[in-house]
Amino acid sequence: MEPQKVIISHDLEQALTAAIAEVRHDHLFVLVDDTTERLCLPVISSFECIKPARTIVIGSTDANKTLDSLSHVWAELQRMGATRHSLMVNLGGGMVTDLGGFAASTFKRGIPYINIPTTLLSMVDASVGGKTGINFGGLKNEIGVFNNARSVILDTEFLRTMDRENILSGYAEMLKHGLIDCEEHWATLLRPSSDDQLSIVNCQLPITSVQRSVAVKQRIVTEDPTEQGLRKALNLGHTAGHAFESLALERQPVLHGYAVAWGLVVELYLSCVKTGFPTDKMRATVSFIFEHYGRMSITCDDYPRLLELMHHDKKNEGNTINFTLLGAIGDIRINQTATEDEIKEALDFYREGL
Repeated sequence: MEPQKVIISHDLEQALTAAIAEVRHDHLFVLVDDTTERLCLPVISSFECIKPARTIVIGSTDANKTLDSLSHVWAELQRMGATRHSLMVNLGGGMVTDLGGFAASTFKRGIPYINIPTTLLSMVDASVGGKTGINFGGLKNEIGVFNNARSVILDTEFLRTMDRENILSGYAEMLKHGLIDCEEHWATLLRPSSDDQLSIVNCQLPITSVQRSVAVKQRIVTEDPTEQGLRKALNLGHTAGHAFESLALERQPVLHGYAVAWGLVVELYLSCVKTGFPTDKMRATVSFIFEHYGRMSITCDDYPRLLELMHHDKKNEGNTINFTLLGAIGDIRINQTATEDEIKEALDFYREGL
């Protein structure tokens, strides 16, 4: 894959001008959803470097991370004369960067793209690392490719457009990064306890925390760009989390980070049972999650569907359900399996624990 440059921006116009200039192109396109068109596109639309760009708009939220939206982007690129030498800028959250990256990676066998993530979740997770894709058949990120953006520009000013729920959604991925990194990082992330602190918008925490979280992910994906080994560490919380998220899509969609937080509860419990993760640290993390994210309402009757969804997870081999677990904070155990009875026990803990 092409190498990926991650830019921590203190001057967005300067950073974007330089990133665009580094990629020879004949036409420039900007992809937004109908939310970032309203809230974020005005931030960059006056920049000289972006004035030649044509805009493509898709629907917002994960419900639009679909083949129909992807087809719309391809059709608009074709209609507006894009060639294999064109360049696309994805301005938005994880849905936009995932779908836009996939559209760019497949149009005319691939055109270069730049990501400007506008949510905390996309800054620390979705926009970095080269995973692109769409949901398909009721399953998360079922179709996609690995292909790095040429540049990812992180500017925390966009966080000022976000509400508390979306801040929390991104914070769940940061918590995951702390768990796979080291105890000091994890403890720092558990420290904020008030809504004012957790909003992390009007203080110095965002840039330092975002930088640290991105550094954890970047280190891992550099060592293992196509998820053959170490990169599976980033799947902590995601086997159960994607099942929660897919079940929610059948009922009332939830933000990705909320599903990941709930997945962490299940998988930290399994880590205690199967790989010796310290119970006190599990309980501290789970308490933090339940305090800020609540719980998705499920019953025992939902277990068969959740298990079915876990069986569809991309990390699985054969008929086993594969997890990334922890032996301790920073002690990553990839390719762990659990029986259906063990998973049901963990789901019982999720419903009734603490």
